[in-house]
Amino acid sequence: MDLKKIGRYVVLGILFFLPVTFLLLLYPATHNYTPLDIVNTSVVDLNAFNSSSDEKVLLKDHITVLGFLGKTPLSNSIAASNLKELVYDKFKGFKKFQVVIVVPVGTEEAVEKLKTEISSYEDLRFWHFVFGTPDAIEKVFLSLKCNSNLDENLATNQVFIVDKDLNQRGRLDDRTDNEISRKEVPYVLSSYNCIEVAEIKNKMSDDLRILFTEYRQKRKGEFNSDTRRANDLNAVDN
Repeated sequence: MDLKKIGRYVVLGILFFLPVTFLLLLYPATHNYTPLDIVNTSVVDLNAFNSSSDEKVLLKDHITVLGFLGKTPLSNSIAASNLKELVYDKFKGFKKFQVVIVVPVGTEEAVEKLKTEISSYEDLRFWHFVFGTPDAIEKVFLSLKCNSNLDENLATNQVFIVDKDLNQRGRLDDRTDNEISRKEVPYVLSSYNCIEVAEIKNKMSDDLRILFTEYRQKRKGEFNSDTRRANDLNAVDN
């Protein structure tokens, strides 16, 4: 047989079987991934808040990205735009996903301007603003685990992932590979800075994908809760 033909068949065989082999290697990994850690429980729901629409917006039974834009939401338009473009646009098609932004009563007009600024006439059905008193806002925020506080305007650049059972999700060990090799002390990632594009684009997007995978496997009866460490929350507290 012509050596050129043999070489051609070999190349075609490699091009065909290499992607198949790669997918077969990835397949078992999809069933043995580590679920997104619970870093905090009993997040306060939004019963004390009114929404910008007629519907009642709650955290329970939803996968929520929760943010606080404060008394002057327009001054936090960069944070809102990053969240819209890097998170909302990517995940708005997923079942039970929502972005909820907490703001004080009295900011309704500013919120409408902000919605116009970030929407670009796109679908914001799964993006909600909820309005409450300063006390109600503080109560929700204090139920979350965070390394910083709300500022004097009741705002923060930090956003949070809350699951369907009002658990706050994140990473109990956010060390890089280099930090692990240097045996540095583990540290928790409980919130995401939506001003830092890389943090939202990489860490938060990856964590949301993991959480959606968990719920998809639960629906199919494939999720094994034993893969989560039993002492997750104890590790956070210690």
